[in-house]
Amino acid sequence: MPVHPIENRYGSDEMRAVFEEETRFQRMLDVEGALAKALAAEEMIPKTHGQKIARKAKIKHVPVKKIRKLEEKTGHETMALVLALAEVSGTGSRSVHFGATSNDILDTAMALQFRDALEVLEKRMRDLLEVMIKQAKENVDTVIVGRTHGQHAVPTTLGMKFAIWASEMGRNLKRLEEVKSRVLVGQMTGAVGTGAAWGEKASKIQKRVMEELELESVEISNQVIQRDRFAELISFLGLLGGTLAKVGREIRNLQRTEISEVSEPFGEEQVGSSTMPHKRNPIKSERVCGLARVLRANVQAGLENMVIEHERDLTNSSCERVLLPESFLIIDQMFLDQKEVLENLRIRAKRMEQNLKLTQGLNMAEAVMIEVTRRGMDRQKAHKALRECTSYALREGVSLSSALQQNGEILEHISKEEIRDLLDPKKYLGNAKSTVKKVIKNLEKIQEE
Repeated sequence: MPVHPIENRYGSDEMRAVFEEETRFQRMLDVEGALAKALAAEEMIPKTHGQKIARKAKIKHVPVKKIRKLEEKTGHETMALVLALAEVSGTGSRSVHFGATSNDILDTAMALQFRDALEVLEKRMRDLLEVMIKQAKENVDTVIVGRTHGQHAVPTTLGMKFAIWASEMGRNLKRLEEVKSRVLVGQMTGAVGTGAAWGEKASKIQKRVMEELELESVEISNQVIQRDRFAELISFLGLLGGTLAKVGREIRNLQRTEISEVSEPFGEEQVGSSTMPHKRNPIKSERVCGLARVLRANVQAGLENMVIEHERDLTNSSCERVLLPESFLIIDQMFLDQKEVLENLRIRAKRMEQNLKLTQGLNMAEAVMIEVTRRGMDRQKAHKALRECTSYALREGVSLSSALQQNGEILEHISKEEIRDLLDPKKYLGNAKSTVKKVIKNLEKIQEE
């Protein structure tokens, strides 16, 4: 019976398969097989042994049950796998794992898992980016209230929101390539990293193993690949989570009853509350924001794992067994949820128009201030005059237009007829449209790479 939600609730089968026990052991066997080939090529073990070990380094020949049974005796997982492989390959204990240390196998195998997981993740990122680009295109002219400090500000467009999110996702894709260059590395350096067991052939053996596995080699290590690499990876996942949580928070806020400008898709049979039939809760966006909290907490654990005593200890190991699969499955679920929400987002243009008029023109005060300044009024005086007009409008419950038409200083620079145009939100969007189009064009190039 599952205990942790990632076993059956969060993450796709595709991502879960990367971290399943059988997959993990197969990746360890892949490394052992590559090592055997390299050792044979460098005449450190018989060529026939290298061939046999590589051929038998498959989970179908070395089943999980066999490894676990041997682990009960040895109390050492890697040694149990080595013994099982030696037995099935018929080479005895002489050639399997010759000269290697446990983390040569474990850390290099983890790099193979990272590669598979990041491949799934990159697909998720590009799929979501495609949705963001599409929504930015479709809503380039959709005018919406801008909000700062939770208050109505000058207008913006829904297309701007999507383009900002998309631009951030584009930067995340660039970050991903950087992370790959430092994370997709393996080691074959032996105890404490000196390669002493292989002598002068140590560097050649590492090179051969990594070429076989299509990984880069570490430049130097002790007994483990240094955990700054893993910490960077976890931090990157935390950054991704931050991007998604930011989007999720905005969707949740815009779905508030008092705002109601957008809403998550809601199925015909979906239930929002066990007692209130009318409820349509933004549960997917809430889940994204909730899982982001776990992900951010995991970043701290990843940073802690950098600090290991001397050439190695085991404090990182148990933590990583939880930390890495959990983080990848969490971010996977977050991307799946976010894509579904944005792809099927319900946009209420009429409500947006109503909200733009909610303050009776007060949110357009800047437009008037800028125009009268442009026509010769001192900027600070203009700011003061507009503050007085907005205060009067709020106090008397009238529109900004009415307040402006009673201010002699303002009317010296603009006519009553011009006020109406200045208070039109659709005419105060600056270069929003061109900026969104430029962002889209740049991101579409990234998608083609």
